[in-house]
Amino acid sequence: MDHFVYRPDRHDGGDHVAMHCEQLPAEEIARLAGTPCYVYSKATLLEHYQRLTAAFAPLAPLVCYSIKSCGNLSICKLLGEAGAGMDVVSGGELYRALAAGVPASRCVYAGVGKTDAEIEQALDAGLGASGLGLFNVESEEEFENIARIARRKNAVCNAALRVNPDVDPKTHRYTSTGKKESKFGVDIERAKAFFRRFGRDPHCRLCGIHLHIGSPIYTTQPYVESVQKATALIDELAAEGFTITTLDLGGGFGADYETDQSPTLAAYADAIVPLLAARVLRGLKIILEPGRTLVANAGVLLTRVLYIKTSGEKTFAICDAGMNDLLRPSLYQAFHFIWPCRTTASFAPARRAKDMAIDGLLPIDVVGPICESGDFFAVDRPLPPLRRGDLLAIYTAGAYGMAMASRYNSTPLPAEVLVDGSTLAIVRKRESYEDLIAHERSPEPVVTG
Repeated sequence: MDHFVYRPDRHDGGDHVAMHCEQLPAEEIARLAGTPCYVYSKATLLEHYQRLTAAFAPLAPLVCYSIKSCGNLSICKLLGEAGAGMDVVSGGELYRALAAGVPASRCVYAGVGKTDAEIEQALDAGLGASGLGLFNVESEEEFENIARIARRKNAVCNAALRVNPDVDPKTHRYTSTGKKESKFGVDIERAKAFFRRFGRDPHCRLCGIHLHIGSPIYTTQPYVESVQKATALIDELAAEGFTITTLDLGGGFGADYETDQSPTLAAYADAIVPLLAARVLRGLKIILEPGRTLVANAGVLLTRVLYIKTSGEKTFAICDAGMNDLLRPSLYQAFHFIWPCRTTASFAPARRAKDMAIDGLLPIDVVGPICESGDFFAVDRPLPPLRRGDLLAIYTAGAYGMAMASRYNSTPLPAEVLVDGSTLAIVRKRESYEDLIAHERSPEPVVTG
């Protein structure tokens, strides 16, 4: 469920409807914040978090929000205040987590390429020293490096080995990470040798198993297979004298880019909880790393139609947002539902789908202003007739929207807005042209030997 809904247009005595985020009309948000802008619903975000924690309550998991999906500080603070930890994959993300008030003891740190400086930063912050905080280790050389740095600093930290269960999540190849050939983690046979070699290191204590098989995953079976393989591995390691205290299941649960596309959070839990409940009662700690499933449908991208153009048999709606603002359609050929924020009641969408069974829709390419043929949000998408000045909402944009935005074509980054009931807060200012060159002025000469 989300809080982006169509209601009768209060400024119109006819049959028009207007999209609202919580209690605020999208047109009013656009007037105050400008376009393009990302709009987040506080109520949606917290409802998704509460549903996840309720569904998995029998496992009492530490829920570590995946900052890479949407790193806005206000979003991180909201989830941190609700009890979430943070899943980070860089020094910058750890910095964001700490700035949001989330202690390092509630953070897990993944990523195949942690630098020495990032490892030192995490150790200095106390990551992995107590509680559930962990380094998620992805290779033998990385483990040796973390242990070496911890030894030099006379520190002790906890780590989990990222294991590839060789399960096919049947998702986009760019976001599939659970196969044996993935650059992430190690396969199960190597995992056993890994523990035999490193499992008794006194400075980097190898006490966890980390899984992350990809995203988004729209069935529960890949999780069932992964957990079964992980628990079998835990039992084999126990037979050799290695105690696994933590199992990190990763994230990857789907989000509804189309209405009812994804299983409910309760459905994921129904498949996973029975496999682990008895182990949790015996002391196993569980970590979840949701990102998209919490924030995707908590955000939309608002964009204004600049021009309507006809070329041959094609109609284009050229907007002020482009692939620099939302890269997913261009990079992943991903579907995002798009609809005008003000339309007639006959065009009010009852659901979000690729094929809308509404009479009078026209095939339109929704594109941006960027000088790339790949700059599009939708191709031949059935939409109500559009005209210059119309405000469009691009849905399910809270995850990997602003997080992947760029300044391509020297285009300033858009604003981000958080709505709470009838209150609007600009949680990231729109960049100015001055911001674009702020780090390029007055170059400092480099003095060499």
